[in-house]
Formats: sequence, structure tokens, C-alpha cells
Amino acid sequence: MAYVPRLKQEYKDKVVAALTEEFGYKNVMQVPVLNKIVVSRGVGAAVADKKMIDYAVEELTKITGQKAVATISKKDVATFKLRKGMPIGAKVTLRGERMYEFLDRLITSALPRVRDFHGINATGFDGRGNYNLGVTEQIIFPEINIDKIHRISGMDITFVTSAETDKEAKSLLTELGLPFKKN
Repeated sequence: MAYVPRLKQEYKDKVVAALTEEFGYKNVMQVPVLNKIVVSRGVGAAVADKKMIDYAVEELTKITGQKAVATISKKDVATFKLRKGMPIGAKVTLRGERMYEFLDRLITSALPRVRDFHGINATGFDGRGNYNLGVTEQIIFPEINIDKIHRISGMDITFVTSAETDKEAKSLLTELGLPFKKN
């Protein structure tokens, strides 16, 4: 029997039924699904020090379990001494099994390590069913060794869903286990 991530199995067993009951879907294919998770990080200091991009790519690769790519600038910005084509960030797009594994590690081990954690804000929805979450320190992930980091920096995590509205997307992410703050 093939390995199935815990959250993927939970989605099939519990989340589909809960969302169908809540929103009254007539078909299983109408139930929103998590399409991908994009983990990105801007490295503004990379203009002066090219090694910063390598560190960012290496850390994102450790955190997600998938090779990260460097992102390049699209235009020149003279005030930041930035040229078109210079690397200025790193990102990873997770889909399928790795996406569910990353989400599981984020919920169970990384978010509880945040200082004074009372849940994540529900204000990060974009109106089309996608959610953005900002993490201020990369050291909340157990894969990162605190002694080996060069600089504490944050990252953005984007959850792309097939939901039509923010309410459906919030219900989907809540059922998957993301701890939203209570109002």
C-alpha cells in the first residue's frame, strides 16, 4: 500500500463531509481543495552580498523538503542599486504529497513554537479564496539549526485554494487544522 500523508487522508475522510454539510454542495467535485502552497522570501540584502541568496535557497530547501529557486528582479531600481536580472529572493511551490507534509509540519511543530502564539490572523484572505501568512522568524521550523543561521529573517506562505469565496477558503483551512484567532 502506498504512503498517504495524514492531512490528505483527513481531507478525504472528514473535511469533504464537513464542508459539504456546511455549504450544501451537491457534488464532491464542488468542495474546495488546497491546490498549492508557495513559500517565498525576499532578500533585500542580496544586492550587497550575493551569498545571502544561497543561504535563503538552502534554508527554504531544508524547511520544505523541495529545492528552492532564486527569484530575479524584473526591472532596474536606482535607489536600491538594483539591476534587472539580479537575484533578490527565493521561493518554493509545493503541490501534492509534499504540500500536505509541509502543512502538517507547519501546523503541528512550527506554529506552536512561535512566541506568545494565540492563532493566526484571519485577515490575510485576498477575496478569491487564497490566504497569505507571514512568518517573522525562520527558526520556528525544527529543520533549521539556530547555530548555523546567518541572519534571522521571515518568509511569506501563500495557500492557494479552489474556493470561490473567502468564507469557503477559511472553512477549508480551519478544517485542515490552521489555528485562526477567535474574534
